[in-house]
Amino acid sequence: MSIFSRIAEQKIAEAIERGELDHLPGAGKPLVIEDLSHIPEDLRASYKILKNSGYLPPELELQQECVSLEQMIQSCQAAEDKEQMIEKLTEKQIKLRIMFEKRGISHNPSLQAYEEKIRSKLVDE
Repeated sequence: MSIFSRIAEQKIAEAIERGELDHLPGAGKPLVIEDLSHIPEDLRASYKILKNSGYLPPELELQQECVSLEQMIQSCQAAEDKEQMIEKLTEKQIKLRIMFEKRGISHNPSLQAYEEKIRSKLVDE
């Protein structure tokens, strides 16, 4: 264990003894872990920073909409509704691709891998 880990553990133990960690908001409740699987790995840190500051770029908002549409398509039973959602998804994916191309990030390997995953999901259905 490094010196920094020991110091941190010591400070935490002291705070527990003084009762500073009692009655914290969310105590006894499970942690809410945010699912970032729909965001390319190399963009996750910047996504969290922007989200925590209350701002999401239009590309990420559109990407989130695509993910929610994909989930809705998977759970949809009515063929007509499913068709409409697939059309909306395709339209949003085209808009997203155009946005990425304008920003010059259309050749990002992470985005290409993400696109391949989306395509394979859509083809499998």
